[in-house]
Amino acid sequence: MSIVLNTLATLGAFVRENLVGLGYATRMFIAIMRRSALLLKRPRLVTDQVHFVGNYSFVIIAVSGLFVGFVLGLQGYYTLNRYGSEQALGLLVALSLTRELGPVVTALLFAGRAGTSLTAEIGLMKAGEQLSAMEMMAVDPLSRVIAPRLWAGIIAMPILAAIFTAVGVMGGYLVGVPLIGVDDGAFWSQMQAGVDVVKDIGNGVVKSMVFGVAVTFIALYQGFEAKPTPEGVARATTRTVVIASLAVLALDFLLTAVMFSS
Repeated sequence: MSIVLNTLATLGAFVRENLVGLGYATRMFIAIMRRSALLLKRPRLVTDQVHFVGNYSFVIIAVSGLFVGFVLGLQGYYTLNRYGSEQALGLLVALSLTRELGPVVTALLFAGRAGTSLTAEIGLMKAGEQLSAMEMMAVDPLSRVIAPRLWAGIIAMPILAAIFTAVGVMGGYLVGVPLIGVDDGAFWSQMQAGVDVVKDIGNGVVKSMVFGVAVTFIALYQGFEAKPTPEGVARATTRTVVIASLAVLALDFLLTAVMFSS
């Protein structure tokens, strides 16, 4: 009987702790949104962070997009060739990238590259008592440190997803047309005829923006709430990758069900 009671107590404590954390994260997000208007007076804070989280992630995003395009070109051709539809390779590559792989893989790479950097940066600022010093000087850390980084992630994510998708399409073209021998005109014409700007590209942009909000806020929250020790910062960085990756996959399922259900 005591084992059952201890198990229930442990489960209850776990649920309560996570509900408290979720409530605090919600209040923190609302507070950041309220302070975001102040960034209009100092846009340089946002542009510097866009360069940090976006430009430094460009190489890994572009290289990953190229190889994903290569794989899509090969696997798509092998699949379509069974049904005599290899001329639709361009459409397959474009739809796969714009709807799913572009936003999702970009968000996962963004979480691993920029998300961990943001968590470590904020966690080290907390460990070094820089955030406390800012509060002592009547400078709000949410307005000066957190909000610019959040909006930088929201802005940078759609741009990186677009770069990933464009490079991936070119990778699929290089494999499909010069290497395998798919007709050049059929590759591009079927892509242009089958990809809808609003339904496919527009929904992909919406997905990438939602992922940008989720991944960036999770990274900032984990850094802001990390224990001010080296071990605490390391654990927060690990939690950022795990939670952000799961959040991206769960949000992708929900968004896909809503956007493409019809």
